[in-house]
Amino acid sequence: MTATTARRVLLAAPRGYCAGVDRAVIAVEKALEQYGAPIYVRKEIVHNKYVVETLRKKGAIFVDETEEVPEGSIVIFSAHGVAPVVHEEAERRKLATVDATCPLVTKVHKEAVRFAKDDYDILLIGHEGHEEVIGTSGEAPDHITLVDGPGDVENVEVRDPEKVVWLSQTTLSVDETMETVDALKQRFPALVSPPSDDICYATQNRQTAVKQVAAESDLVIVVGSKNSSNSVRLVEVALGAGAKDGHLVDNASEIDEAWLEGVATVGVTSGASVPDVLVEGVLEWLAERGYGDVEVVQPMEEKLTFSLPKELRRDLRAEAGRKAAG
Repeated sequence: MTATTARRVLLAAPRGYCAGVDRAVIAVEKALEQYGAPIYVRKEIVHNKYVVETLRKKGAIFVDETEEVPEGSIVIFSAHGVAPVVHEEAERRKLATVDATCPLVTKVHKEAVRFAKDDYDILLIGHEGHEEVIGTSGEAPDHITLVDGPGDVENVEVRDPEKVVWLSQTTLSVDETMETVDALKQRFPALVSPPSDDICYATQNRQTAVKQVAAESDLVIVVGSKNSSNSVRLVEVALGAGAKDGHLVDNASEIDEAWLEGVATVGVTSGASVPDVLVEGVLEWLAERGYGDVEVVQPMEEKLTFSLPKELRRDLRAEAGRKAAG
């Protein structure tokens, strides 16, 4: 790179925490304050290493299965949602539950229940093994078939091609999902679409923003963990939208200086489960290497917020009432 080449950073917005993640993380923090440590959390509350470690230090204990939680304890269900059998098991073990499932995931669960009740075959577009897919599938296991991308469409079998509906995991690539839907419609022309798009607003907004950034970037750095579906998709979307190179990093320490060779413009964004402190670290790292000129690219604003889980709101209100009564 010549000394005269201007180096700059295009910072995508919206980025980072979505309303569902914000709600889930605050739910764990408030539960720790309200009930005291330890608080058990089934699976990672959100898919981000830094967030999980921070909450672990505050007294959260992360477990894989409900049976690992001691009887009578408090357990929080992650933002990705759980199947009905998990609620039933928690009840059997006399666990007090706080359900931090993202309301947009809950919407997909309700759609699955409704279409199963009407005896539809439900084609769930998503990634096998992802916690959200496991939870949604558990709502109607006899009616749901997983479709893992366009290449999986030819394997799909249904009972009645006139009675088929598609739903999707909320964190997928919008473009790839619609490609899968188009392929499904070729096979099943009567395919019904959900009442509203299942892919969450935050996933769509972050993909729209990174497309704008990527079109002008030599390199796009996405901050996020490798088990975060929406973060992984952001790298794919950036490369598909014209970025010459793209990488996913948990934090600045994972950036390879060799990536900057010949790079004038670096695009930066972060997945929906990433706190902004990690993005700030990346911007500082880039500034130290001459990329101090930061321009924000913001195609839309986000104002959506979600209230805390109802169980937690109830207990916080009761606590506030007791304090007021003196």
